[in-house]
Amino acid sequence: MIVLDCAQRSDKWKQARLGRLNGSRATDMLATLKNGGEAASRRDLKVQLVLERITGQSHENGYINSDMQRGTDVEPEALAAYEAHTGNLVQPVGYCVHESLMCGVSPDGFVGDDGLVEVKCPRSANHLAYLKAQSVPKEHLAQLVHQLWITGRQWVDFVSFDPRFPEPLRLFIVRYPRNDIEIATYLQVVRIFLDEVQAEADAVLALMETHGQVRNISSD
Repeated sequence: MIVLDCAQRSDKWKQARLGRLNGSRATDMLATLKNGGEAASRRDLKVQLVLERITGQSHENGYINSDMQRGTDVEPEALAAYEAHTGNLVQPVGYCVHESLMCGVSPDGFVGDDGLVEVKCPRSANHLAYLKAQSVPKEHLAQLVHQLWITGRQWVDFVSFDPRFPEPLRLFIVRYPRNDIEIATYLQVVRIFLDEVQAEADAVLALMETHGQVRNISSD
């Protein structure tokens, strides 16, 4: 793992993420249809990474709704609540990249020598569902596995925080441990996906070359 010293959401951070499979999109990378076919979210992610690699520009849609903005705004309060409740100090981290693969991740923080923390400030209905289930939400599991794989850490605390709830219910924490068998299986899927991205990028470059030749012929 290589840790880049850059503030999350800064221009340097955004540039470092270009063309890489990031933890926040791990679920999209794993998405399939019921019949086993490729889901639209996986296909869209693949094309996004291809275009970012070729153009050097971000192709994320940049859409931020009120819930997403609220989550960003409340995150510092959530981290403070986590520290107060657990006694763990959270070390901010920039962007972590894999040494050889086009993958990266931005954990919400390192905890001690072997832990991570991932904070969500969801809608109240989702927070209540997490409280009832008392487990890592399925929709966030791939992101946690991706984080543990890239960083090499042993566990990640999944945190859901909603200050609109009564005091005892505002903070939900569940620890997800590293599972090397799970990570090995995940890595196989990542390699397949990255090979597909590279093949698609090669195809796009070939189309660009062909298009250029057609234009040159037509202009004679």
